[in-house]
Amino acid sequence: MLLFDMDGTLIDSNGIWKEVDRTFLARRGLPYTHAYYEGVAHTIFPKAAAFTKQFCHLSESTDEIMAEWMTLAEGLYAKVAVKPGVRAYLKQCRAEGRRMSVVTSSVPIHCKTALAHLDLLKYFDHITFAHDLDLDKQEPEVWLAAAAENGVDAAECTVFDDSIAALKGARSAKMRTVGVYDPFFAQDEAEMRGFCDVYIKSFEELLLPEKKV
Repeated sequence: MLLFDMDGTLIDSNGIWKEVDRTFLARRGLPYTHAYYEGVAHTIFPKAAAFTKQFCHLSESTDEIMAEWMTLAEGLYAKVAVKPGVRAYLKQCRAEGRRMSVVTSSVPIHCKTALAHLDLLKYFDHITFAHDLDLDKQEPEVWLAAAAENGVDAAECTVFDDSIAALKGARSAKMRTVGVYDPFFAQDEAEMRGFCDVYIKSFEELLLPEKKV
């Protein structure tokens, strides 16, 4: 079973959230810092909002923060691009009879909008939303839930993700890991290369027989 992250793995969407965060903070006269990025990157919306409220000392409720983020991101997932090689790799895996699902921290409506816009939904058996589980993907329980939802053992799963934290969660669940390069998290490349079973700069690499995973 192949389990794919969406943002930054299947689709080129990490830039959306960088701009949303910059705009949100600028409206309040606050800088976009690495400390802030570390607090909100690769986490589910409610936890990111709770962190933002505390970190920025905001009077708004977490619901109001999330509503503003949704407004700022409105329409952008209907325009996002698929990452190089993804469509061809999914088609190749489908032809080989390999089962595939998505495991994402994205808000469900954003995920479904992007995958429908790109005509990728047809490749996946199921979508597991960390948002609905109220868990981050660094927690192995997310990956164990994904395996259970797909009716497979965790040891049968291979995870593709651009987040080292998520990949560590998958490894803790006894899953095989494939690190996927994304320029927004290039600083993690060395660690990912050392940690993951396989590391790729692009899905185009997997179209070569000798690099197939």
